[in-house]
Amino acid sequence: MSYRAQLLEKINNRTARVAIAGMGYVGLPLAVEFARQGFSVVGIDPSQSKMQMLNHAQTYIEDIANEELAPIIANGALRGTTEYSEIANCDALIICVPTPLRKTRDPDMSYVISATESAAQYVHPGLLVVLESTTYPGTTEEIVIPHMTRNGLVLGSDIFVAFSPERIDPANKQFGVHNTPKVIGGATEACGEVACALYGTAVGKVVPVSSTQAAEMVKLLENTFRAVNIGLVNEFAIMCEKLNVNVWEVIEAAKTKPFGFMPFYPGPGLGGHCIPIDPLYLSWRLKSFNYNARFIELADDVNTHMPGYVVSLVGDALNEVEKSIRNSKVLVLGVAYKRDVSDVRESPALDVIEQLEERGAHVTYNDPYVPYLGIDGFDMHSVELSAETLGNADCVLLITDHSNYDWQDILSKAKLVVDTRNATKNKAGSARIVKL
Repeated sequence: MSYRAQLLEKINNRTARVAIAGMGYVGLPLAVEFARQGFSVVGIDPSQSKMQMLNHAQTYIEDIANEELAPIIANGALRGTTEYSEIANCDALIICVPTPLRKTRDPDMSYVISATESAAQYVHPGLLVVLESTTYPGTTEEIVIPHMTRNGLVLGSDIFVAFSPERIDPANKQFGVHNTPKVIGGATEACGEVACALYGTAVGKVVPVSSTQAAEMVKLLENTFRAVNIGLVNEFAIMCEKLNVNVWEVIEAAKTKPFGFMPFYPGPGLGGHCIPIDPLYLSWRLKSFNYNARFIELADDVNTHMPGYVVSLVGDALNEVEKSIRNSKVLVLGVAYKRDVSDVRESPALDVIEQLEERGAHVTYNDPYVPYLGIDGFDMHSVELSAETLGNADCVLLITDHSNYDWQDILSKAKLVVDTRNATKNKAGSARIVKL
């Protein structure tokens, strides 16, 4: 029996053992879903503390509850380790490691390279390897496949490689791993068949495409679409401010059109591990073809300057009450990159705080999901959101509109609120409100 047939049989009868490298926002939910479907799953992550928490059925991300972990940890369907050697006993390896940008805004492929090099030591015939980390088109062919086949294994016969872009949206209660369609591109037809068979057990719909590059490009189109449209509406907000028009009113009216319009909303900048980063992977890749991805770079320019625009709004708002930013007390509400998560990666709040402090403001923050901010040189603790804290602030700056904030109460206690999310819509209070 061929390795392909053996692997398909193991997948079909749920005896295939699955390893997932990278157990964060993408890897952990995926591991839980495969374990629920009856597979034996081992999560691999360099963080010993996270793997210890996992093995004690203690979650470390908002999207997975302890109650979800408890039964699959107890029955041995899922366990965590820091050792890549576990791959030697597995039938499938899914790589879900970070792909950030360097300070030069070039792709940082070190996590993918490290994971593939570590895994390559334990690659064996009959193994399926799937990369989920968002990256530039060509990564699977240029980095993953050479490592997986360096010992003479034949692609599509001895070993199977595919790319399937992650589609995790943290804090989304409607769409998770199981009900979000999964795009899959195999390096060969057999690779795609095996990968589709595995994911078909855990997700409701698989969407096969012709190649790994096509699958890589799908993810970049999805996030570039969002980045460009957010850049457009952010610039629209700036134009509306200059024309003394309420951009939120304009958007609400425009979205009543039942065709040809999709609403996007302005904000203080882009954050998270996808939208502010992924399009730049594509832009970087195209430079090797002497092509300038103009839409991507223009949208990036608009979006990366939004924190500075927010700081200027704070300055203007304080000037209206005869105060300057220097020596003013600014309370930032929300430092996570999006509502109801604890992730601060690429959060615009970091740039806003840094720029406010550079202009002499005394900045504090409150975030119920981020009790301590210790990233990129920050060393701050979340302050209590009390009447005294709100009342003492010269300006309360809303960056992240967590759902557990009581906006009515905040407006009744604060003097000045700069709202970058339109969270105070239809709310009243004694505070003066300035909106993005």
